[in-house]
Amino acid sequence: MRLVTFQPRPGDAHIGVIRGDKVIDLTLFFVRTSGSSGPEHLDMQRLIELGAKGLQVIRQALDTSDATLAAHSAVVTFEAEMLLAPIPRPRKNVLCMGRNYFEHAMESTRSFNEPPPEVPEYPIVFTKALTAVIGPNDAIPYDPAISTQIDWEGELAFIIGRAGKNIRRDNAMDYVFGYTIVNDISARDIQQRHGGQYFKGKSLDGTCPIGPWIVTPDELDDPGHLELIARVNGIEKQHGNTRDMMFDVPAIIEHLSLGMTLEPGDIVATGTPSGIGHARVPPEYLHPGDTVEVEIEKIGVLKNGVGTRD
Repeated sequence: MRLVTFQPRPGDAHIGVIRGDKVIDLTLFFVRTSGSSGPEHLDMQRLIELGAKGLQVIRQALDTSDATLAAHSAVVTFEAEMLLAPIPRPRKNVLCMGRNYFEHAMESTRSFNEPPPEVPEYPIVFTKALTAVIGPNDAIPYDPAISTQIDWEGELAFIIGRAGKNIRRDNAMDYVFGYTIVNDISARDIQQRHGGQYFKGKSLDGTCPIGPWIVTPDELDDPGHLELIARVNGIEKQHGNTRDMMFDVPAIIEHLSLGMTLEPGDIVATGTPSGIGHARVPPEYLHPGDTVEVEIEKIGVLKNGVGTRD
């Protein structure tokens, strides 16, 4: 299933499931099936928290005819321009893995004049601020007074489906609600200015595009063998495979959940393969008018333009 957050009309966010060339409006469908007479609103965060009940709502919607859905205005023609980030305002910062592909770790240490990396025993973990989150088709802000070294990092991300702590990797996949794409846009000059630490340089407004949708595990049973390609203006810059992650999804969940509760709706970005702009000779960065695409096998394409200051 491909689950989306979309705007049936400007300023009104609903969630839906894609069926063919249509989007079934789950927000409206939920009100109808729940028998609620009030303005009960179903968003992606609540859908995830509903667990099995939420999946039941989706299955019921998929089993309903277009004619019945149309009678309740609960089906629309799919248009990419309608899409928002799958979880437009997460409850927590986006959790991120740093240097989780060895070739990227090598290019990063070279570009930052650091000692060569060793295979780590534990993952590097950082977060991106909530205000960094934008959706597919949204413009990545660009303000040269703040940064002139805006870089791309295409990544597989997963969403936690139920709460857990001290989760063992052998049952970690039971906690995954679905998968999406993150572009971990990074301001390299700011990152260096703050001692090489990640948070500030990776948390500027609009530097965490997410989307285009969430793909549920029934359509993507093995996240450990997915091709990932990032392009700038149609030119390939990154080409990797998630099998090259040093810490795979089960290992990431095990490490993150050690002493720290993971909750429904938590978004985890798994790291990027080699090919970032900062490590190129000479370095390459994004500029206004550029278009960045991140494509992941079995998920789709996350596309964003680079704009000017907000």
